[in-house]
Amino acid sequence: MQLDNQLQGYLDDDGLLARLPGKKQKKKLDLLIEFLASQFQTDTTYTEVDVNTILNRHHSFNDPATLRRLLIGTKKLERSVDGRAYWKTIKS
Repeated sequence: MQLDNQLQGYLDDDGLLARLPGKKQKKKLDLLIEFLASQFQTDTTYTEVDVNTILNRHHSFNDPATLRRLLIGTKKLERSVDGRAYWKTIKS
């Protein structure tokens, strides 16, 4: 899965996400979340470092924590109470 053409205005010259769609751009934000969720396997447990590494491959604004929170908040990823383990939800 690639970043959709609808997100072209949010990409830098290298094709990386340069900024997040605004709150009024719900469909675009949903597309972005689906794309990011597709980068994770359902049968794998990740550390926070692993998650950040994967997310950093797709954005240039240096804020993997915001992207992690988006994935957790939309229930695309879950994490352990202590934050040491992350995994993709089956519904994603």
